Amino acid sequence: MGTQSTVESTPATAVPAISIIVPAYGVADMLGEALDSLQAQDRSDWEAIVIDDGDSRVAAAVAPYAQDGRIRFLQTDNRGLPTARNRAIAVSRAPFVALLDGDDIYRPNYVSTMLKAAEASDRIGIVSCDATYFGHDRGGERFSAYCAQALPASLDRLLRRDFNIFICTTIRRAAIDAVGGFDASLKSAEDLDLWVRLLEAGWEVAYVPEVLACYRRRPGQMSSNSVVMHQSALTVFERAEQRLAGRPEQATAAAMRAKTAKALEAELGIGRVRAGATGEGVTMLRNAGIHERSPRWRIAMALIRVAPWLAGPLIRFRDRN
Repeated sequence: MGTQSTVESTPATAVPAISIIVPAYGVADMLGEALDSLQAQDRSDWEAIVIDDGDSRVAAAVAPYAQDGRIRFLQTDNRGLPTARNRAIAVSRAPFVALLDGDDIYRPNYVSTMLKAAEASDRIGIVSCDATYFGHDRGGERFSAYCAQALPASLDRLLRRDFNIFICTTIRRAAIDAVGGFDASLKSAEDLDLWVRLLEAGWEVAYVPEVLACYRRRPGQMSSNSVVMHQSALTVFERAEQRLAGRPEQATAAAMRAKTAKALEAELGIGRVRAGATGEGVTMLRNAGIHERSPRWRIAMALIRVAPWLAGPLIRFRDRN
């Protein structure tokens, strides 16, 4: 597991209603906004576990909050986001766990609203909500405007991405323990993997169609690395297809595995064109059926078929727009 230590300002006595997991690697300069949003909650019976995942700058960022006994600081070595979350969950004390990345923000009624939804039934394992984006390329748009929220939520709809669970979610601790937490072998899509396994195990999803969090968009974050995201998502769908053998959702997992493999090949093909390997990249784009994505891609591939040298300029034009 590696070395880790917990620093706590004031011993917490009463068991909190909810434990909020706050991984803060690489976002120390934004952590204060996240913790301020916790202290502004309209319910106070929470604890927060801030985990540095080996980032030495986090200690100074969390120090101003040392007098708040609800905020605990977990220092560890660097093992990546899934392991960081698992470590924090392991020392949490509440029957529900909520996720808040160190660069994101909760609305003041997040805890009260999510707990009310979670406590409606013992079968509810996950509660998702809507959110707004903020940051360098989006401002005020809703998560639901970009990511489908078709109801009722089901495993099949989750696999198809017809229903998307927002990362600032609340999860029943018993459900996390039952499926073994986040998969530390994944570099991305570890959240999707956990949601899929929870629904496979029979846990239900509750959805609050209200904006309860704000998701920060910034250059260089993991969600901007398309290749890594597709590689990890491909692994998630491959494993789900194997686990779902004999169940109706296996066909959906297989279809999504094939779709993701094409998306990955397309991203790799774009990368090869950017690197100057135009012939190889264009072949990969054709094999991936990228012309089926949109009218723009159909036109671009038609032009490239006539004049292959246009591939580089067209990809660079796409990157700028």
